[in-house]
Amino acid sequence: MKEFFKRIGRAFIRTVILVYCKIVYRIKIIGKENIPKEGPLLFCGNHRTYLDPPLIVVTAGRHMRFLAKEELRKNPLFALLGVLFEGIYVKRDEKDITALKEALKTLKSGGCIGLFPEGTRNGLEKNDGKIKNGAAYMALKSNAKVVPIGIVGPSKPFTKNAIIYGKPIDLSEYASSKKIEKETEDKVSEIIKNEIVKLSNTEIKKLT
Repeated sequence: MKEFFKRIGRAFIRTVILVYCKIVYRIKIIGKENIPKEGPLLFCGNHRTYLDPPLIVVTAGRHMRFLAKEELRKNPLFALLGVLFEGIYVKRDEKDITALKEALKTLKSGGCIGLFPEGTRNGLEKNDGKIKNGAAYMALKSNAKVVPIGIVGPSKPFTKNAIIYGKPIDLSEYASSKKIEKETEDKVSEIIKNEIVKLSNTEIKKLT
């Protein structure tokens, strides 16, 4: 019964957020056909605003659990979204093994995880063009495919914006052993980053 009400809540929230994004931010959804309907997936996108996580959740067409910073629990809206969409909260100032284990458990059971490899908003600029290795590690450990995402546009009300889903990246060739070397993580992170950057650098005027 509890899960039934969660599903009803998720459907309602998805509709409200999607309508809001389409009206206020004139969001165009591109590449949704690239998203596999089954199997474990890691959704990895660029991070610009607080609107990015719910935008991905309501447009992907797959139920996903999002990795988010612990502090968002203090925000009533994000706390509600966390309950309905079973968010996984991460303590960013320490190595949160519990969150990582929960995310891997979800992927290994065929579910979906959403996260921003930048680690924070506009992280590529703050981290000298680098991303965190968490997405690479999870993909290699779970054999989940990575769906790269580019969110483009000025992200201001009543301007044209778009969310672009790229083709899934199969990284299974790099998961050849149980122990994941740092060099392999770095290489896979670079592959993921390049796909995200390519999509996020799309000019919005070419999409409309």
